[in-house]
Amino acid sequence: MKSASRIVAEILLALRENIRDGITTADVDRMAEELTLKKKAKPAFKGYRGFPASICISVNEEVVHGIPSPKRILKTGDVVGLDFGVIYDGYFGDSAMTVPVGQITPELERLVKITEQCLYKGIEQAVPGNFISDISAAVQRLADANNYGIVREFCGHGIGRALHEDPPVLNYVQHGKGPKIKPGFVLAIEPMINLGTEKVRVLDDGWTVITADGKPSAHFEHTIAVTRDGPVILTQV
Repeated sequence: MKSASRIVAEILLALRENIRDGITTADVDRMAEELTLKKKAKPAFKGYRGFPASICISVNEEVVHGIPSPKRILKTGDVVGLDFGVIYDGYFGDSAMTVPVGQITPELERLVKITEQCLYKGIEQAVPGNFISDISAAVQRLADANNYGIVREFCGHGIGRALHEDPPVLNYVQHGKGPKIKPGFVLAIEPMINLGTEKVRVLDDGWTVITADGKPSAHFEHTIAVTRDGPVILTQV
């Protein structure tokens, strides 16, 4: 899983360097697939439940699962969610980041910054003896403190020989504590935080999730392994 996750991290960093005014999301998808194949891995998302591309690219009010298109041209001021995974030697890695296109507004800068901080606050709680709900509570506390909407319909998850495994890792506290965290857990923690309402809807393409009020959203994700000494982030170089 270290190898699969490292490949994801390396490719996401390469894609981030290519996000610029005038590039299409289809261009980014093509780069993602080419880089994956060069590393002898397979795109985890392509064909998954019928998803047509190698990477999910979600722009501005799109929360997650945006489908790349040659018609979707990025422009200065956009924020772009890159959600990407690979399969390598039978194991999955999964990570996401939200990237600015050129100069963005201070309001958007803060949304992106706080969403990334929510991710790391959650990761800090992924220690043996804690519960999954401790991760959820840490994310929720920071998002609530900034009056942001926390997406409830989608969440983090276990990961290993399948892309999505138990347990679900919510970004807010629901009923119960969830499973106790033990060494050997591998989790994909992924806050999806909206500038406005928490409410979302799915477009007619059956995939793209957007905010109900049309305000921007941000998304960050890491695959982490729980060890006796605490969490280790696998999806970083």
